[in-house]
Amino acid sequence: MRSIVILFAFLFFVIGSATGKNEVVNLLTENRKNPIGIDRTIPRFSWQIISDERGVMQSAYEIRVSEEQFNLEDTNSLFWNSGKVESDQSVHISYTGKGLGSGKRYYWQVRIWDQNGKQTNWSEPAFFQMGLLKTSDWRAKWIRSKKEGNTTASPLFRKEFQLPEKIKSATLFITSYGVYEAFLNGKRIGIDYMTPGWTSYSKRLQYQVYDLTEMVSQGKNAIGVHLGNGWHSSILGWADNTKGFYDNKRSVLAQIEINYEDGSQEIIRSNSNWKTKLGPVRYSEIYHGETYDARLEVPGWSNIGFDDSGWEDVVVEDYPKDHLLATWNEPVRKKETLPALELIITPEGDQVIDFGQNLVGWVTMKVKGKAGDTVKVFHTEVLDKEGNFYTESLRSARQLNSYVLKGKGQEVYEPHFTWQGFRYIKIVGYPGDIELEDFTATALYSDMEVTGTFACSNELINQLQHNIQWGQRGNFLDVPTDCPQRDERLGWTGDAQAFARTASFNFNVNSFFAKWLRDLEADQVEGNVPAVVPDVLEQMFGSPGWADAATIVPWTMYIAYGDQRILEDQYNSMKAWVDYVTRQSKDYLWIPAFSFGDWLFYSLTDDTSGKSAITDKSLIGQCFYAHSIQNLIHAAKVLNKTDDIENYTDLLEKVKEAFVHEYMTSSGRLVSGTQTAYVLALHFDMLPERLRAQAAKRLVDNIRAYNTHLTTGFLGTPYLCHVLSRFGYTDVAYELLLQKTYPSWLYPVTMGATTIWERWDGIKPDGSFQNPGMNSFNHYAYGAIGDWMYRVVTGIDTFEDAPGYKKIKIKPHIGGDLTYAGSRLKTYYGEVFSSWKIENEQLIFDFEIPVNTTAEVFIPADHPKAVTEGGSALDEVEGISFLGDEDDFIKISLGSGKYRFKVEQ
Repeated sequence: MRSIVILFAFLFFVIGSATGKNEVVNLLTENRKNPIGIDRTIPRFSWQIISDERGVMQSAYEIRVSEEQFNLEDTNSLFWNSGKVESDQSVHISYTGKGLGSGKRYYWQVRIWDQNGKQTNWSEPAFFQMGLLKTSDWRAKWIRSKKEGNTTASPLFRKEFQLPEKIKSATLFITSYGVYEAFLNGKRIGIDYMTPGWTSYSKRLQYQVYDLTEMVSQGKNAIGVHLGNGWHSSILGWADNTKGFYDNKRSVLAQIEINYEDGSQEIIRSNSNWKTKLGPVRYSEIYHGETYDARLEVPGWSNIGFDDSGWEDVVVEDYPKDHLLATWNEPVRKKETLPALELIITPEGDQVIDFGQNLVGWVTMKVKGKAGDTVKVFHTEVLDKEGNFYTESLRSARQLNSYVLKGKGQEVYEPHFTWQGFRYIKIVGYPGDIELEDFTATALYSDMEVTGTFACSNELINQLQHNIQWGQRGNFLDVPTDCPQRDERLGWTGDAQAFARTASFNFNVNSFFAKWLRDLEADQVEGNVPAVVPDVLEQMFGSPGWADAATIVPWTMYIAYGDQRILEDQYNSMKAWVDYVTRQSKDYLWIPAFSFGDWLFYSLTDDTSGKSAITDKSLIGQCFYAHSIQNLIHAAKVLNKTDDIENYTDLLEKVKEAFVHEYMTSSGRLVSGTQTAYVLALHFDMLPERLRAQAAKRLVDNIRAYNTHLTTGFLGTPYLCHVLSRFGYTDVAYELLLQKTYPSWLYPVTMGATTIWERWDGIKPDGSFQNPGMNSFNHYAYGAIGDWMYRVVTGIDTFEDAPGYKKIKIKPHIGGDLTYAGSRLKTYYGEVFSSWKIENEQLIFDFEIPVNTTAEVFIPADHPKAVTEGGSALDEVEGISFLGDEDDFIKISLGSGKYRFKVEQ
């Protein structure tokens, strides 16, 4: 018996030695799991390693790629094998094999060796499929209805086709001017909405790719496409016109590539043989909503055997195809579903439903009635102080969905080509009694992975975090919009740059911003950057803090994700913006021709006391000019552009000298004494080092002069608490965070907000509203405080020389009335966790470091002997290295694993 036990122990040791306790998981290609339709000819691979041991690092990897999944183990038939590569990199590893084929699918696996030479098993296979890599690969024709330009109704398109052989694979490539829903044999294709998304359409139009293999069958099949206005053919911005901003001729381009089992191929494509008819969507607009007449539904229109003899021929257009590109970012999809919470009869007698959460999406309604009955559903964010349905802040946006019943039992309606921003709906014309269970709200936004969570012992702060995340959900619908409800919904550049770092904690926005930045470059004019991207205003260019998104967002994404390609893609755009400002400058001073300034800063009506926090717009411009130069220098160093490093370093020095000469007295006082002025000057290192401490003191004095309230607008707010912490005033930053009265982050929370407001006092203490001309209740910019909550309160941060959390910095700050704070962040390497709590006169810290990373951890303690880990002194714990003291922290180095530290107070 004893020999059997020894044998099993030996076998376990041998097997364990061969396979290890490490495992490779979560394979990504171009930052996505099993992507279909990528047009990067050199795709990049990423993976994670999980282990039940501490301190595990990768020392080497091997990747193998095959055209068939079952051939991955056949070394003779591999498409590419990297061989064993000595490297600790497991993120963004470039494919270096032979050329990849247009539309083809490839399978891949990876295995790694750890720091001890222990090899893992091969990972589970992943795959990626290429898009159409050449313009000539598009065999389809652009088609449209003859009625385009003369109707608001949405057209239907259909085509039946015969597949004579047994099918191996079928892939749909599709895009449109307008937005589409596609169907095959009566079933909807995919779960994406508002495709093909919003880009600068004349220069960049994305297409989508869908695997139809399980949907098609040998024999007869039918494809159908339903086309709506979308951004392309809706009225956008504030222009007084009656047609879409880009064009009112909606069109579709589609082809299905069929691979048969016998090796032959066939392409089904949109062309003159398709048929079209106007459908039941009689009107659809981004701002104004949708009208759907169920009496005009065409049952079976996208199925085989349908009689389309009464349908019209399509018009074939010779639109270009050389600007088509695969979809980079996550598609818009249905997300959370919220039940109706309360039916309200307002003082004005309206029937209003409250969903309890300000969200973006639409309402699904069940209804019974007679044919021709019309139900109108209006949407809004708030009720007024009397409790009535309030729509004035929507400006011209109607946010109205109208449904005309067909009168055949219970009917279910949800919109197709629009969305609304709302918490409340008003229902007019509903036949019978309204039952709450017949109304459901569905959130709609880009399908970004949730990556960050933050929680603490203060419930108001937890609600603030909730509001920040819901503000991002509602405004990250294909582009980073300013507000999702009124007649705007535009990709404001200033808002995006202010919020970008916070956005990267809450969700994975790497691909989301990568796509949007390409449109930013496309819409630059001689380097100058528009205020909105895609640019539909065509008049607002070059505002400091808005145009600087060209440099701020790429560098922020690089720090957050370690994705060097985003710098490669955007470097020319970054440089073009800096060079534009340099050309406009005189003696290294930039006086902007146009500036929003510190947008929506604290101001008083009839301000005779000078309490309004007005910051000199040229001072702001000079600060952001320097900041963009610095970001460009950072990017040049990463990309090894030595000439640019030297030239722009010299330029930066002169720009800062000009700032000191123009905007600062000899004692260090700035010409604008506002919080924003000092915040920008300190955060961007505009002041001589010897004068920075006094400037920080002036900032604190200003905050105290306002009874510990912030007065910053869109440009100063993101950096305010960071500057205070940097210069030793974290206690003041906590006081600002916890301030409950206006202006503060928590004031809207105390007023019942469920998202971030555009204005600090969108609803005033007496229940009245701010200026309805600009008063959104879902506007993420001031949610930028989330960055400080993650990076300072719980301390999760990264290093510029090891971006993307390859090397992690964790430096939590205890403060305020908090007794607990914790955050979790999913990185490309795995999850980082940091929490602290005060319990029984002890500080307890829990940390989690992903495999293949290291961390520098700062613990507030007077001496390392005051700290234990797992009950042991630090010098007794293997894998922990003491790095020294820094301020009131001890600094230690950690490898991967889970740790618990206790500090005796």
